[in-house]
Amino acid sequence: MSFSMYLSPEDEGSLLSIDLQAIVSNWQTLTARLSPGCQAGAVVKADAYGLGADRVAPALAAAGCRRFFVASLEEGLRLRPLLAGLEILVLNGPFPGTEAAFAAHDLIPVLNSLEQVAGWAALADKTGTNRACVLHLDTGMARLGLRAEQASLLAADRSMLSRLGLIMVMSHLASADQPNDPLNSRQLAAFQKISQLFPGLETSLAASSGIFLGPAWHGHWVRPGAALYGVAPNADAPNPMTQVVRLQGKIIQLRDVDAGDSVGYGATHHMAAAGRLAIVAAGYADGYFRSLGNRGYGFVGERRVPVVGRVSMDLIAFDVTAIPTEALSPGAMIDLIGPDLTVDDVAAAAGTIGYEVLTALGRRYRRHYRGGSMA
Repeated sequence: MSFSMYLSPEDEGSLLSIDLQAIVSNWQTLTARLSPGCQAGAVVKADAYGLGADRVAPALAAAGCRRFFVASLEEGLRLRPLLAGLEILVLNGPFPGTEAAFAAHDLIPVLNSLEQVAGWAALADKTGTNRACVLHLDTGMARLGLRAEQASLLAADRSMLSRLGLIMVMSHLASADQPNDPLNSRQLAAFQKISQLFPGLETSLAASSGIFLGPAWHGHWVRPGAALYGVAPNADAPNPMTQVVRLQGKIIQLRDVDAGDSVGYGATHHMAAAGRLAIVAAGYADGYFRSLGNRGYGFVGERRVPVVGRVSMDLIAFDVTAIPTEALSPGAMIDLIGPDLTVDDVAAAAGTIGYEVLTALGRRYRRHYRGGSMA
């Protein structure tokens, strides 16, 4: 007998709602900002930033997206059956010995080192076929990609180039979310100079924040990721993106407390006066950060309620003293992310970034998808 026969969806715990149409709308908003001749792909790595690549990628494909970016071979293999005929680019490139798997599943590697270049050329020698690939140029991140001198060596090796099937050169901006940082212009100049060594290829430099730096950074393809999912491209400017997620924590107990009572592990909060707590079924095991203890907050309707005490593995305590008694009962919901509390708001309270908030969202939440062709 399955345990599920005892549960209706409403009996389960906290609820994560994901608006696929909002993701599509954000992709369209970004596309509208692009210079002529530039197209927007979509970064769906890390399971589409924790929101479900199996739902997000098909919704974007139905809207017209034709190029998708993942981090690893494994992510590419999972998506391939859902994106027949569309391009999937693997940002980390091929580990030695995995080149044949890339070819077998029509995945396009981003080559980040001379070793990866040599491995991809060896595949061409073995199969007699030049398969598409992308070359990553390091212009200031010191992370992945060929340095300028390595790119020059490769550009001079016509035999190697002829075996690669290069379709694009790309780089990655280190400070695009800080528009006034001079590194943005230095990286653009470096990328333009190095990419001239590989004439006739498409170019890609900007991800989410880079799109907002202007047309000079756009090239032929941009690679939006976090902005698709509602994260602000620039923390110092109004967010033009639509909120994608709503996280509602289910109240499993309401309890009256007296003045002076301590709350949670370590007794880090003491009640200044008698009041009422709502205990919510979520915690750091669900990606609600422990650092939000005594700092985070939620919403009951339009009323803000603070987190009190430490966030534990499975539970969060909110002070709901100011909420009328008749407005709450066990089973009611508190917005942990919602219309009045964005992903970036939660990130600011936790001392992190919206990217981490999204990718940390746990699998214990009941998920509900709205909009999109597969909803």
